Amino acid sequence: MCGIAGAVWWNPRERVTSDILQRMTDSLRHRGPDAGGAWFSEPGAVTGLTAGHPAVALGHRRLSIIDVAGSPQPLGNEDGSVQISFNGEIYNYRELRVQLQQQGHQFRTDGDTEVIVHLYEQYGLDFVQHMRGMFALAIWDSRSQRLVLARDRLGKKPLFYCQQDQRLVFASELKALLQIPGLPRKLSHSAVLQFLTLQYVPHPDCILEGFHKLPPASMGVLQHGVWQVQRYWNAPYDQPQLQRRTVQDWQEELRAELTEAVRLRLRSDVPLGAFLSGGIDSTVICGLMQSLLQQPVQTFSMGFPVRSFDEREFAAEAAAFLGTSHHEDVVTPDALQILPSLIWHYDEPFGDSSAIPTMYLSAMTRRHVTVALTGDGGDELFCGYERYRAARAAAVLDRIPRMLRRMLAAIATRLPASVEQRSFRRRLKRLLEVLAQDPERRYLNWITIFDEVRLHWLTGPRLQPLLRQEDPARCISEAWLQFPQRDFITRTTAVDLQTYLPCDILTKVDIASMAASLECRCPFLDHRVVELAARMPIEVKQTLQQSKLVLKETFRDLLPERIRTRGKMGFGVPLDHWFRQELQPLLRDVLLSERCLSRGLLNPVAVRTLVDEHCAGRVNHSYRLWNLLCLELWQRLYLDQPPPVAAPAVLP
Repeated sequence: MCGIAGAVWWNPRERVTSDILQRMTDSLRHRGPDAGGAWFSEPGAVTGLTAGHPAVALGHRRLSIIDVAGSPQPLGNEDGSVQISFNGEIYNYRELRVQLQQQGHQFRTDGDTEVIVHLYEQYGLDFVQHMRGMFALAIWDSRSQRLVLARDRLGKKPLFYCQQDQRLVFASELKALLQIPGLPRKLSHSAVLQFLTLQYVPHPDCILEGFHKLPPASMGVLQHGVWQVQRYWNAPYDQPQLQRRTVQDWQEELRAELTEAVRLRLRSDVPLGAFLSGGIDSTVICGLMQSLLQQPVQTFSMGFPVRSFDEREFAAEAAAFLGTSHHEDVVTPDALQILPSLIWHYDEPFGDSSAIPTMYLSAMTRRHVTVALTGDGGDELFCGYERYRAARAAAVLDRIPRMLRRMLAAIATRLPASVEQRSFRRRLKRLLEVLAQDPERRYLNWITIFDEVRLHWLTGPRLQPLLRQEDPARCISEAWLQFPQRDFITRTTAVDLQTYLPCDILTKVDIASMAASLECRCPFLDHRVVELAARMPIEVKQTLQQSKLVLKETFRDLLPERIRTRGKMGFGVPLDHWFRQELQPLLRDVLLSERCLSRGLLNPVAVRTLVDEHCAGRVNHSYRLWNLLCLELWQRLYLDQPPPVAAPAVLP
């Protein structure tokens, strides 16, 4: 796993010097602590370049996983006409290498990076179709005078870029681009609204104006001064399996594909292990790993002293059942000493509070291994989230006449709500409140941090005019339209695969793991597993009573009965407790400060109401407050000052 950075420019005044490139890659050192490299090509300095051709700079930081002693980057082909800076892993590189050798290509290294170079030589822009892995990469082709940026199909590896009149710059992380002198740091108000709604800024947008994220499964090509982005892959949700198949057929194919995905991800020249939460997905992955290895798998879990958020008991049971060598630790409120580092590492405001335990889990895991397999993707592929079952239950209730649904919804709004209510009653109240809405709007209200009504109440004078013109959740609304022929739950999982998964879950894991120089691999997100799951009918995955049916039945032999039948907990954080107790001073000092309230983004009365209601125990606003806290702290670190090259020890 690595970090990449670079630039292409025509105007000498916008030159990225070796010192600038060094600062860019220095800010990515955590992604690649083992080595660094740079490559430059400027007109007049290299044979074959003429005036009018662009100048190019490629930088790299390396975390050595495959071919540890070789494969330095940037890396070129035999005559140096093709150069690459690559972040990721190509799991089928050995098979591809054999094919390329049979086609006449010669290799100087034993790693996967050189395989990509020869794939590009052999297949041109179709090279990405042959790769099975995760990647964000930049290729400079001096013969065609072409820059190619590409990102893996599911968006496991990030890639930011900024296009100007005479220059295009790119990097694995936004902070690397901000090391370039003169690049503006202007807040995007549209992105702020998206963040307040979704707890992340979705691709291709960025929190700063003029910057973008290359979307998953996309390729950007810069040639003759023209920049174009095109998508090269889609999960085949529009191609459902029409012929009748038995559940056993699906199980056999799933077992074969996921086992192969795990086997390929065990290729490593350094020690590897796995995250193990004690949930279905991570237990299945650890079980397959253990079945393929001769020695006990090193497994890792993180818990909390608050029992309702602590899964260590289930993780330990799964480890004992599978025979892994298990390690665990606990996150306490004192752990938020990492808050300055967390804000710096995530580049943009990022509101998923499970980033906290993920950073600690990654750091603990890195003390033992360099690579960890995860269960990410299982919920989106096999309907694991409780909200999918809630949506299915609501669809049944939609058969009730609309007038009666409106009456029930009106009654629900009068039901008292407090943090002391039982979980079932709170969910029932929320379900009844949205009965009168269409399925899409209902689901959006469930998943948004600040829904449409609350967002209008929360926002200040700098955001209100824009809010009247834009839909902050448009990325989700637009994605729903792509698969009109599928049932609503399948369409929703497809939407989450394109939005929530890459923008939240995979961003969280990538940044947290890379902060610890740990590589994470996701077998569920092998594109062949994804394609199989996309074609499955909903009846194979979910009923009103159960989720992940085909997954649980296929891997029944790897799942202890108590884990196979337990409900989903998720990697939650006891923020509600922390904000009322140990972290209440931090909350008030930051969100109620003149510095925060004078920015004009938020309504001061609304912010004070959220803080006071939560701290008094009247309403649980913990996730909303965490969103606001992350937004303000990010502005202090990235807008009020130039972001530092390394993570700060204290909040600015």
